[in-house]
Amino acid sequence: MLLFCAAAAPAQEKKVQNKPYIDLRPFHFGISVGMHLQDIELMNIGTIETVDEAGNVTTSFINADQSRFDPGFNVGVTGEFRLSEFFQFRVAPTIFFGSRHIIFLNHTQSDGENTVTQTQDLKSAYIAVACDIIFAAPRVNNHRVYLMAGITPALNLTNKASDYLRLKRGQIFVEAGVGLDRYLPYFKCRPELKFMFGLGNALSSGHVDELRDETMKAYTGSITSAKTRMITLTLYFE
Repeated sequence: MLLFCAAAAPAQEKKVQNKPYIDLRPFHFGISVGMHLQDIELMNIGTIETVDEAGNVTTSFINADQSRFDPGFNVGVTGEFRLSEFFQFRVAPTIFFGSRHIIFLNHTQSDGENTVTQTQDLKSAYIAVACDIIFAAPRVNNHRVYLMAGITPALNLTNKASDYLRLKRGQIFVEAGVGLDRYLPYFKCRPELKFMFGLGNALSSGHVDELRDETMKAYTGSITSAKTRMITLTLYFE
């Protein structure tokens, strides 16, 4: 027991604080870089009937899902307001570049042995503006843990009319996460992990009517809704 106390004692000693007044500023700027994973939950209809221009009816049974996670990256700037000793309000315009790999399984067609599949890389470039409330614990030497939550309106810039699936141009995410302020000699570094959940149906429901390729309509029409999510790991520098 005495050995344990002796070993733990140095960890409780106060150290010289780097940037001791950085959190006392009423407002300050920063930059952010990070990586993220984009996820999408698709709601499949199951059996679907399509009618071509000649009036022929085709019945299809198609399932679609995201088959893998491809890492994306994000960059942005931040502006943070000091509300009190423990609360801050942050505005963080950010650009997210990423993609979701979608695979369609057409169970009513086969090439002899295997089910016919189609794929789409659903690329996205979101311009997002996160508005977050940060609750920070008291500073311990050169570290400070915090929790955050907020809302993020986002604009998707990479929709294509020729894709199987097309997302709505605008979307709103709610987000929550945890981070750590690290006070270094010349700046503050803040690693942060957060989870973003899209509100409402992100799928453009009228996209099926825009398609000129009749063979694509069964794949597009087999999806009724889409829920989007992201997991981000970001470094903030102030």
